[in-house]
Amino acid sequence: MPEQPLRGRHYRTLQPIEVRVAEGMIRAIQPVADQAALPLIAPGLVDLQVNGYAAIDFNHFPFSVDEVAQVTRELWRQGVTTFMPTVITADSDVIEQAVKTLAEACEEHPEVARAVCGIHLEGPFLSPEDGPRGAHPRAHIKAPDAQLFRRWQAAAGGRITLLTLSPEWPTAPDFIRTLTAMGVVVSLGHTAATPEQIITAVEAGARMSTHLGNGAHLQLPRHPNYIWQQLAQDELACALIADGDHLPLSVLKVCMRVKGEQAFLVSDVTRFAGMAAGVYDAPIGGRVRLSENGRLAMAEQPQLLAGSAKGLFHGVNHLVHHALAPLPQALEMASIRPARQMGLPSQQGLNIGAPADLILLTPSNTHGLTLTATWKAGRKVWG
Repeated sequence: MPEQPLRGRHYRTLQPIEVRVAEGMIRAIQPVADQAALPLIAPGLVDLQVNGYAAIDFNHFPFSVDEVAQVTRELWRQGVTTFMPTVITADSDVIEQAVKTLAEACEEHPEVARAVCGIHLEGPFLSPEDGPRGAHPRAHIKAPDAQLFRRWQAAAGGRITLLTLSPEWPTAPDFIRTLTAMGVVVSLGHTAATPEQIITAVEAGARMSTHLGNGAHLQLPRHPNYIWQQLAQDELACALIADGDHLPLSVLKVCMRVKGEQAFLVSDVTRFAGMAAGVYDAPIGGRVRLSENGRLAMAEQPQLLAGSAKGLFHGVNHLVHHALAPLPQALEMASIRPARQMGLPSQQGLNIGAPADLILLTPSNTHGLTLTATWKAGRKVWG
């Protein structure tokens, strides 16, 4: 609990306010006299797709429970107060060990338990085709298997709450119904599915699209295709990577216009965030190249990306800098909207009764937003 209330300008209204916090919750929000140097106050960011950070990889062993805590602290420096560690396609035993380690981190580190809202399993039930498969290893792609998923869920202590799959498998509809009944959110991604298969998946309970526009063939039929069909499904929310590499501005703009409140940001950030440019060997994509401007791609196929090296806060600034969204909307696309998709308490945003997960920001006409402090559950954790 902070000794003093937080003072700043409401990110929506720009009015000066005082936020009082008790027991990790926002208890009061009151107007205060205008002060020239007050920062903006906004909800903490929520990232549903974090593969790793700062040389720590959730898909490469050994990683430890202490390293999960280290990633949590690194994300606080980026304004991310809630996140989903993401485990991708791998050998079945490797996936089991990864989700088990993440669960143990939540049990042993209270700050991890507060920050991790669930585990995102991205694969291995994806398309085996080159292009849609992206950097996921072909050898471990397989058809949806409920028994195998239950084994992983047991190892994770029930913490797998989001799963990305391709609906092109014949067993996908029944599998989606099974997971939906278990309370797991099913998202479509890395797919070469037909429009009919996407419609059937939605009818079975799929509710999201994972990084729409990526994990796709380099060339598609004009129409129909699986990107148009996902955009046309009103039931599907749309995760977008706005790092400047994954999607052109025009595609971001169209997706945001079509999906409205259902469009939100993820980072797909990897362990290469914060590392020097160069060529690296990685479990995601094998040999990858990190360019000077932060673009992460497969070294032998540079047209194929291998995740991102830019955090979620960069995506917010990208939208604002290119006038794709006003500042309040850009911030909510990285906080309230993803929280809403997973049914998290932080979807209440900057309101009385919401968790006191907050960030302080300084806007600039030349450099965009600068993060100055991060608060998690009413405690200042960075800045």
